[in-house]
Amino acid sequence: MDEFLNCICEIVWGWPLIISIMIIGIYFSFRLGILRLASFKLSMKSILHTEESDGDISVFASLCTALSSTIGTGNIVGIAVAISIGGPGSLFWLWISSIFSLAIKYAEGLLSIKYRKIGSNGLVTGGPMYYIELGIQNHPVFAKILAKSFAIFGVIVTLLGTGTFAQSNSIAVSLQSSFGIPITLSAVLISLLAAIITFGGLLRIAAVSEKLVPLMAGFYVGAAILVLLFNITSVPHAFYLIINEAFSQGSVLGGGVGVSISHVVSVGVRRGIYSHESGLGSSAIASATAKTNSPARQGFVSMAGAIFSVIICTMTGFVLILTCESTGLFSEACELKGATLTSCAFGYGLGITQLGKYIVDIGISLFAFTTIIGWNYYGEKCIQYVFGDRSIVPFKVLYIACVALGPFFSINSILLVADTLTGLMALTNLIGLVKLRKTVINETQRFWSSSKSA
Repeated sequence: MDEFLNCICEIVWGWPLIISIMIIGIYFSFRLGILRLASFKLSMKSILHTEESDGDISVFASLCTALSSTIGTGNIVGIAVAISIGGPGSLFWLWISSIFSLAIKYAEGLLSIKYRKIGSNGLVTGGPMYYIELGIQNHPVFAKILAKSFAIFGVIVTLLGTGTFAQSNSIAVSLQSSFGIPITLSAVLISLLAAIITFGGLLRIAAVSEKLVPLMAGFYVGAAILVLLFNITSVPHAFYLIINEAFSQGSVLGGGVGVSISHVVSVGVRRGIYSHESGLGSSAIASATAKTNSPARQGFVSMAGAIFSVIICTMTGFVLILTCESTGLFSEACELKGATLTSCAFGYGLGITQLGKYIVDIGISLFAFTTIIGWNYYGEKCIQYVFGDRSIVPFKVLYIACVALGPFFSINSILLVADTLTGLMALTNLIGLVKLRKTVINETQRFWSSSKSA
């Protein structure tokens, strides 16, 4: 069954979808002129922008809510896996894919504000299902089917893995490994905390995310910076390895296993897409709640979110490359996997092996927990779109049950199904972005022509 599901997943997340994401990103990048200094400066400045407008939470809170689900175990474990199987060169292609994916994040954020609406409960609601249905007006039946498909895929992905099984499983394993906390106790605590936060609605989710996301990102990035400082003389060589192995057939972490250039590109591009979720459309659901009346400005905020995610991936990658190169961990890396490899890298880099384990396990626990509360909101909005307000409470109960069961399941098959449906979410969202490309371009031109920043 796993082999069959993996085959389906490889088809969905094969080169056609990856190339489509890259082409759309390149198109928007050059058509909007998004890759310029003014855009990056405005992205950072817009994070703290405030105005009296529609919306439920501040721009900063909406960004933290989006980041709570975007920054997850993939930024720690996923990068370790990518470098293990694709070598240091995969980090270069992660950067390249991410640069052009910024324009997709911008488009998603812009459309989320332009086509959001006020729900029957008086709260703002939006995301791909709304901008697909309301924006594609020349084909209303097609738009409705596409929007419903995105929402249904979103509900299943939320329940099966992205926000539940994988995250609570990672937390429970990390807490048991570092602090000896029994799996059963972890399951109870995780599900109880998640229930308290998620049943409090968007305002409580945003309040927790606003405090926890900067804290956990600062903690993890700070530890990574210390490793870089302790190994500062090796930084130039790390850059050399990244660039050299991006364009040459190298070996995986010095283990002597040949890696083709196409394989390195594939691993790096996929990991970039997974890390910041560009094209997936999920973060647009959180962006729609921001207190702003400027679609373009919210687009720049969404760009900032993708940049922060890539920074964390880059820090993980450099810790791995620097530490492995300077300590000889390269020769052991083929035997080390995922979180174990990352914790060893931090331990060697800081000179205290056990400290590296604590940093990684705490990081995984925090990142995974914020993913749980963030994806709960995404799933809630998706099921609300399909079945109405009365479906929200039953969905939350089922969601918390899945979180509680996660630590006790072998999740390989579940994650393969979730990854496949995540690809289908991206496919429906990308169709919507292509259909609405003129709207994105017109809104951007209007913003620059009227903005003081122009």
